[in-house]
Amino acid sequence: MRTELAALGGVIAFAFASMLAYRLTGARSSSGDLTGRGGSFVLGFWVRNWFYWLIRPLTRASIAIGLTPLFYNLFAVGCGLGSMVAYATGHFPSAGLLVFVSGIADVMDGEVARGTHAADARGAFLDSTLDRFTEFAAFAGLAFYFSSGWTAVAIVVALGGSLLVSYTRARGESLGVLCKVGLMQRAERMMLLGLGSILDPSVCASAGWIPGSVVTGVVVVIAAGTVWTSVYRTVWIARALRGR
Repeated sequence: MRTELAALGGVIAFAFASMLAYRLTGARSSSGDLTGRGGSFVLGFWVRNWFYWLIRPLTRASIAIGLTPLFYNLFAVGCGLGSMVAYATGHFPSAGLLVFVSGIADVMDGEVARGTHAADARGAFLDSTLDRFTEFAAFAGLAFYFSSGWTAVAIVVALGGSLLVSYTRARGESLGVLCKVGLMQRAERMMLLGLGSILDPSVCASAGWIPGSVVTGVVVVIAAGTVWTSVYRTVWIARALRGR
């Protein structure tokens, strides 16, 4: 068994075991939906609260040693830059792992901010903006690796669609409309990209496909999903604003 598959299997087994413990102990996350993000299509409220409960020891340790939300913001960007290099050089499993770690760091910054009562407008702005830098870096690495052909076009569409999903929500909120509808939010994008990247070498070797085929398929799904979500949000917000 390949190392990345064994590691992924261990992580999945640990996740399900901790979910069972969370359910049986009746534990609850102390974090409310203070970000306004709510649950996404994949990460519903129960899964989100389980994850907050799971990382609570890390949150407390971070606060105890004085780590700040900005540290996790910058750490996530560093992971994004690392994934860019890994994608550009064809090291897909490493890139996928860095994508996942950047997502955890993104959650940690909000948890530390709330735990230290340091949440403010500046932090919210940095969090959202640096998330876009992190995502951009990963897609830039993919664009360098594939460089040409229809896969490169799909990468451009996926990146543009991802930015449009975020922009439509941000623009709607600036006009007084909170829009969280759609399937391909950042959590879904990062989970698909990270998982596909980790599985790519094993699946392609087993199926006799060209290396990168799984990642290509994931990028196509992200491209289609983000374009659909951004168009749907545009129509949804426009209807909500009608007559104002």
